[in-house]
Amino acid sequence: MEETNRNPETELRTSDFAYDLPEELIAQEPAPKRDESRLLVLRRETGSIEHRHFFDLVDYLKPGDTLVLNDSKVIPARLTGEKVGPSPRVPVEFLLLRQMEDDRWEAMVHPGRRLKPGTVAEFGEGRLTGEVEQTLEDGTRVIRFRYDHTAYPSFFALLDEIGSLPLPPYIRKKQSDESRYQTVYAKWEGSAAAPTAGLHFTKELLESVRGMGVSVAPVLLHVGLGTFRPVKEEKIKDHVMHREYYSVSEESADLINRTRQNGGRILAVGTTAVRTLETVSDERGFVRPQSGETGIFIYPGYRFKAVDAMITNFHLPESTLLMLVSAFSDRETILKCYQEAIQLKYRFFSFGDAMLIL
Repeated sequence: MEETNRNPETELRTSDFAYDLPEELIAQEPAPKRDESRLLVLRRETGSIEHRHFFDLVDYLKPGDTLVLNDSKVIPARLTGEKVGPSPRVPVEFLLLRQMEDDRWEAMVHPGRRLKPGTVAEFGEGRLTGEVEQTLEDGTRVIRFRYDHTAYPSFFALLDEIGSLPLPPYIRKKQSDESRYQTVYAKWEGSAAAPTAGLHFTKELLESVRGMGVSVAPVLLHVGLGTFRPVKEEKIKDHVMHREYYSVSEESADLINRTRQNGGRILAVGTTAVRTLETVSDERGFVRPQSGETGIFIYPGYRFKAVDAMITNFHLPESTLLMLVSAFSDRETILKCYQEAIQLKYRFFSFGDAMLIL
């Protein structure tokens, strides 16, 4: 397990991050316009709370600041097909989590008991087959996929035809526009879930941000569903994070480091941007251009090095995301904000409203 908390509050338990959320506040669809979602602004120094809209973000930015965005793109990671074998064929579902190498992927599978090593499933009327090669400790599978490389220039091109976007299970309403589950700046394919804090940005808002002298630096973290898995351990320090691929370019690293040298603030858009920055930064908060896999787990007691402010959504109870946000402020203050948001009927989770923590 990666050592991620230098002064961990070892007695914190998963239940310390529980709260009651009325089901009707779980957003089933996005706001009519991306930047019209609500924005709860928390100032950490004073604990003061303001209630605005996301398009008001420009009021809290200053020339010389840098916004750090995760430009990962959600892939149609949900595959439904059939287990190959004697009739009748068994319906199966694969949810792609992480590309390993070549055409091998880590995936969640259903029904798990029927999909042992050596089992073959086919999708898209036989255009894609997947063989289970290995069962990992957490129950996920290593799958080797095969398809006609002459017919499809890439695996992702085939996924676009036969896969579907893996909306979270708490979103039960069918979406009329699946592009709303992508950020307007999504570029690099590979995520199993959207970096949802970025869903509130429009191209026009980003232009306004740039126009006021705020820089925008993209980083990459392919979001795996491990980020959203429930914490089953009683003590949060015993939880082990799923590993996810990240990359920070030399250009973005230079921009972020210049901002810090010049006294500007680094504002991370989403917990994935936070985790990426904290993975690649040194003790002074300067970031290194690099790529790899991170399993960084941030919870109260962690000392942030690279992030001065954060934009984030409202997260599930007892989730690692809520623990990260609580580390950036403090648990009591964040839970107080959540209770106020519930009273004011903010919308929660992936398609819900946002927080700005300064």
